[in-house]
Amino acid sequence: MRSAIYAAWAQSYRSGDDMIQIRLASALDAQAIAGLCDQLGYPTTVEQARQRLEALLPRPEHAIYVALDAAGQVTGWIHLHGTHHLQAEPYAEIGGLVVDAAHTGQGIGALLVQQGESWVVAQGYPQLRVRSNVIRAEAHKFYLKHGYSLHKSQHVFAKSLRPA
Repeated sequence: MRSAIYAAWAQSYRSGDDMIQIRLASALDAQAIAGLCDQLGYPTTVEQARQRLEALLPRPEHAIYVALDAAGQVTGWIHLHGTHHLQAEPYAEIGGLVVDAAHTGQGIGALLVQQGESWVVAQGYPQLRVRSNVIRAEAHKFYLKHGYSLHKSQHVFAKSLRPA
């Protein structure tokens, strides 16, 4: 299983006085990831996070990295995936990025994005995109600061196809 093979891989960085470790996520991170999903505004149970991790981790077009503090606690995550459309060249996308509210401003988000960008280059995608809700002004500032530019604005429409 891919997550078992890569769970041992990690890269350490110094962020101020703290040591931050970035590694590929595993299903064992489900509880921490669920809590961070909640902070991002997407209520998620531990079981939902575990099931999603188990579904995504083996897929080579997806990568999920977690950041750990010096105590080994998950302080953030990033999910990346390849996107293929008939009308456009393939690109990669940040599916989600969150840093624990108690750890923002410490460079963790930047380290996760840096790791994500390395994955994107290694996968051969020519571009990395991110979608960010119009209400997330701080996130917009973060991405602009890290070299991203506003590409377009759009509306997202959804229709539930499950019986009520």
